[in-house]
Amino acid sequence: MEATVHFINSIIWSKALIFVCLGAGLFFSLRTRFMQIRGFLEMCRLTVKGEKSDAGVSSFQALAMSMAGRMGIGNIAGVATAIAFGGPGAIFWMWVMGFLGASTSYVECTLAQIYKTKDAEGRYRGGPAYYIEKAMGLKWYALAFAIATIIAAGFLMPGVQANAIADSIINACRGTALCGPLDGQTLGMESVQALKLGIGIVVALLLGVVIFGGVKRIANFAEVVVPFMAAAFILTAIVIMVINYDRVPEMFGIIFKSAFGTHAAFGAMMGLAVEWGIKRGIYANEAGQGSGPHAAAASEVSHPAKQGYVQAFAIYFDTMMVCTATAFLILASGTYNVYSPVEGAPPLFQGLAGIPEGAGYAQAGVEAVLPGWGSAFVSIAIFFFAFTTIMAYYYMAETNLSYVNHNRKRPLTVLVLRLGIIGMVVFGAFHNATLAWALGDIGVGLMAWLNIIAILIIQKPAMLALRDYERQKKLGLDPVFDPDALGIKNADFWRQRKQESV
Repeated sequence: MEATVHFINSIIWSKALIFVCLGAGLFFSLRTRFMQIRGFLEMCRLTVKGEKSDAGVSSFQALAMSMAGRMGIGNIAGVATAIAFGGPGAIFWMWVMGFLGASTSYVECTLAQIYKTKDAEGRYRGGPAYYIEKAMGLKWYALAFAIATIIAAGFLMPGVQANAIADSIINACRGTALCGPLDGQTLGMESVQALKLGIGIVVALLLGVVIFGGVKRIANFAEVVVPFMAAAFILTAIVIMVINYDRVPEMFGIIFKSAFGTHAAFGAMMGLAVEWGIKRGIYANEAGQGSGPHAAAASEVSHPAKQGYVQAFAIYFDTMMVCTATAFLILASGTYNVYSPVEGAPPLFQGLAGIPEGAGYAQAGVEAVLPGWGSAFVSIAIFFFAFTTIMAYYYMAETNLSYVNHNRKRPLTVLVLRLGIIGMVVFGAFHNATLAWALGDIGVGLMAWLNIIAILIIQKPAMLALRDYERQKKLGLDPVFDPDALGIKNADFWRQRKQESV
């Protein structure tokens, strides 16, 4: 099974997808005249402002929901894995992907707002499946994305997050009286696998409590938890940097030298730095993947571009702050391995010899500076990062299930989805981490291929919305969207709203 999964993963995540993601980000940056720079202050203003209604959530809640999906284990274990296989230079290419990806996020999330609709319960729904059908007119393509997302978000990707939660808890209690030496033989619950299974069951039960409460409970939970956990994690990274202030210049130097292959130790790894930096950058910030638009469509705004700005800011926050915080935790403390591109060669650094690449890198880095509680703190952070991401995955899967059901209320299919994702959390928690990551990569890759091709074709309405928004702002107005004035067809929700307001 594992060989088949890795073979499929290698096809989906060929270098072609790497270049398509990077190229799309550059193209949209040029098309929007680098709105991620010009509109930075507007992004910040709109992030903390907005309204909500019975049908939709506030802009900040939509941001929190999308950040819940973005700020998962990719921000910790994904960054560590990128460093392990691509060297420190992978962080630079994650920054590049984050910067360019902000414009990609603007396009896909604005499209989600333009073509959103209401489901049978009066809630806003939207995302790639909806804008592919309405803007491209290809129902089969929209259905393909919806099914791919249900499979990916509902069954393939949650296992990565659950596995990371279990592994981080195991790492945190390694050698304690509770867990013993954790050598696979001596453990209070008979084995490491038994403990991981127990962790998976607990996480699954907690997830059930949230997702059975519906989108409003998901939004309320994310609104409280996401900002808190991100702030605490970033603050810890700053503390680590202050403690290791003498290493900071060297750390930045090694990132840039490694990124361009000029560092002696990493000279042969430039290609790997680009590949792993962009690959894990996409996994972490999800720009172009098609996940962010689902939450973006749920927000209550007067103009689609408003939520596009907010979601562009989400990429900055995710990559430039949270992923960078993880990288600094690892690099500033010097506790990491980088695997040589030469087969059979030993790792270039032995700081974490014996610890697999992933969350353990970040835990070891914090523990080295703050012994006694550093590993436990990262474990708690990973729990909240990963748990909220699983929660967001469910929302994405449910939204696409609603699309497949033609926005009709079919409780049985929703129940099957809820039980399925809960089951995959338990499965992923105790299963092989390598297999879990490979399955997750397949899910991300499938969504990315289908979504990026679509938004490259149907980007025009998002560009029209951006120009219209900027025009109204220059006139001192609070922008209001009128699709007919811009020649945008099939924006049924906005056309109906306009008629109701007359």
